[in-house]
Amino acid sequence: MSKSTDDAIASMIANLKQKTGKSLEAWVKVALASKNARHGEIVAYLKTEHGLGHGYANLVAQTALAAASGEAPVEGDALVEAQYAGAKSGLRPIYDALVAAVSKFGGDVELAPKKVYVSLRRSKQFAIIQPSTATRVDVGINLKGAPATPRLEKSGSFNAMVSHRVRVAAKGEVDAELVGWLRKAYDAA
Repeated sequence: MSKSTDDAIASMIANLKQKTGKSLEAWVKVALASKNARHGEIVAYLKTEHGLGHGYANLVAQTALAAASGEAPVEGDALVEAQYAGAKSGLRPIYDALVAAVSKFGGDVELAPKKVYVSLRRSKQFAIIQPSTATRVDVGINLKGAPATPRLEKSGSFNAMVSHRVRVAAKGEVDAELVGWLRKAYDAA
């Protein structure tokens, strides 16, 4: 795992105990005791019955399912590596440039890798990075109320968790305009 991903996960784990009074291990026991067998069921249970935020519930669910199966959890860099494998490997420099840019916003930027995208969070999700095709990374940004432009499109059917999308085909397109939109979303989060 990269240092930033390791730091983000360690921070989440430490904050989980600080904010809830229970360690990750204790939450895993709660999740396993619920007898829910699917990731989504565990996440929903932890959110509705215990008031966990989505990021924490996702972390607990992944860890609990990995523990139940006897496997190491797929997390952090392993998820990112899978996203940028094969035909999408040429897109990794775009991802790296985006992460480098948002990491400069502050120490509270959290990278939360999912199966097909990476969620960028502060107190809540402000953007996502998703390698959508072999030639393009889509950057979803939460900029509610911002007008669409030819480059800053309304999200439409792309992802309901964000309001806008920017299509990025080259590392050079991670420019001041895109970083400015990300910064605005970060500041609002």
